[in-house]
Amino acid sequence: MSTTRTLVPTRQPTRVRGAGPASAGVAEAGCAWPSESSNPPNGESSTRWTLVDLDRYEVRRGDAIVGYVDVVGPVFVALVGMRYDRATEVAQTLTFLTAIAVVAAVADD
Repeated sequence: MSTTRTLVPTRQPTRVRGAGPASAGVAEAGCAWPSESSNPPNGESSTRWTLVDLDRYEVRRGDAIVGYVDVVGPVFVALVGMRYDRATEVAQTLTFLTAIAVVAAVADD
């Protein structure tokens, strides 16, 4: 069962420990680790992510896959491409939302 939600950054992320496979990263406003993004407000098309594996997020714009974010220890690896096996690494960051934003920005270019 997979639902997709929209990225709507409202607060600075806070560091969380012991919250599962992504525990070395950040969670939004101290809540549980985001396995999926929130629903788009007012039907806007925006960047959404879905947890597709233990340590991998799929990033979408509308209905199209634009990239992936891998969780590798405390690092989030941003990959751009429609297929994971052909995606290109574009950045490594210590914050989840930054990795999502990088994937979206590079995919827009």
